[in-house]
Amino acid sequence: MVNLEWYRTFKSVYKNGNFSVAAKELFMSQPAVSQQISMLEAHVGYKLFNRKSKGVEATEYAKLLNNLIIDALDRLENVENGFRAKAQDSNRLMSVGVSKDLFDSLGSILISKFDFIDFSFADDDALFALVDAKKLDFAIMTKRFDTFDTIQEIVGKIKLVMVASMNLEAAEFRQKLKADHFTETEQWLNEQKWYCHDARISHIKIFWLHAFNKKRPSMVPNYIIPSESEMLEIMSKNSGVAITWNCNARKYIKENKLQLLWNSFHVPEEYVYLLTAKNNNLGSFFDTITKELKLFLGNRL
Repeated sequence: MVNLEWYRTFKSVYKNGNFSVAAKELFMSQPAVSQQISMLEAHVGYKLFNRKSKGVEATEYAKLLNNLIIDALDRLENVENGFRAKAQDSNRLMSVGVSKDLFDSLGSILISKFDFIDFSFADDDALFALVDAKKLDFAIMTKRFDTFDTIQEIVGKIKLVMVASMNLEAAEFRQKLKADHFTETEQWLNEQKWYCHDARISHIKIFWLHAFNKKRPSMVPNYIIPSESEMLEIMSKNSGVAITWNCNARKYIKENKLQLLWNSFHVPEEYVYLLTAKNNNLGSFFDTITKELKLFLGNRL
């Protein structure tokens, strides 16, 4: 039976016209190259190379054999290299930047798919700078950046929603909201205990701007917990109201730990982007992350 390594050795000798050069290219000894060529010649029944003072010269049969096998051998080597690259990728430590607010939901998706990830928390501008400088492999962000040296793809949409603890009686609120009594609705909300993950209450301000057409909410947060996931977890064990991203609230609502209090159609959705640098040989990672994030963010509350 023919050994495929013979053909690989034949290809190198044919290309280089020299046993010594082929041996270095194949990380073999020169006698081993000579032996494999002799075994191939014995198998095909023809002499393949004539020795010269400097190297070897391919015979006419060697030229014919090269034409017959070169395409198939190239395809085989491409398949082999592809499998090797995938094996290396599976063990590669990749770096991913994401905001702390989105880590609990989106970070968990990546952890379930990859074995080695180094996460970094930062805002969108800082994450972009790190990817652009090739200090981060990927960044998940809600701000678009268009540059020549980076690739950015939309992976989904997220939206701010209002959630409440399960023990909060919300029937009165829902009646006021259904009747479009927004002044009374706002008054009812101001009477509740509020949780926030940021002293600047940015989520609450954005929600109030669109839902009530007001730039400044009148309430003061009762509890400021600097992690959106921790905020939701603690609120689920106590009583109160909070504004959060729908992707973060989903699992709490599904597990009946929190209730969706208000998903206002006036509050706009925001795009989520995956950013990476061009020509970083991480295309397979980019495709996998894109697919998983699109699948997760495509599911709504």
